[in-house]
Amino acid sequence: MILTGIGYDVHRLVRGRKLILGGVTIPYRKGLLGHSDADVLTHAVTDALLGAGGMGDIGRHFPDSDPAYKNADSLKLLATAWRKVTDQCFVLTNIDAVIIAQRPKLFEYIPRMEENIARALTVSIDVINIKATTTEGLGFEGKGKGIAAWAVATLAEAIDER
Repeated sequence: MILTGIGYDVHRLVRGRKLILGGVTIPYRKGLLGHSDADVLTHAVTDALLGAGGMGDIGRHFPDSDPAYKNADSLKLLATAWRKVTDQCFVLTNIDAVIIAQRPKLFEYIPRMEENIARALTVSIDVINIKATTTEGLGFEGKGKGIAAWAVATLAEAIDER
């Protein structure tokens, strides 16, 4: 059985916060506003994995109303969510994600993002694919008001070798 999940996240860019994407702190004059570290890429990947596993979304497992998740490291939340998915006997075959941001340019940070996500999921980096795109100045991303990310996760049912 093959299962697919989609994840989406968006946060507003503000002064006074670090910009963290895929667990990488990126030098920029603004960061993303959120209850946790506001890592839109990692949140989208988490939602995609939980969705593929039929387990709801990130807000169900790590609600922003819970003070325990204030300024939480999203890679740790991803790892916790992944353990819940693997407990259901699924294996990851692919993550494909895209970050939508006019600025900053993200190309040079993508390999580290892929490494961080692969490490959090304890999988080969070969199954993680991250891209970045702009909106040619259109929409809230294009106007520099926020950053969004989409992710698709593909899971396969683990085969019991017994």
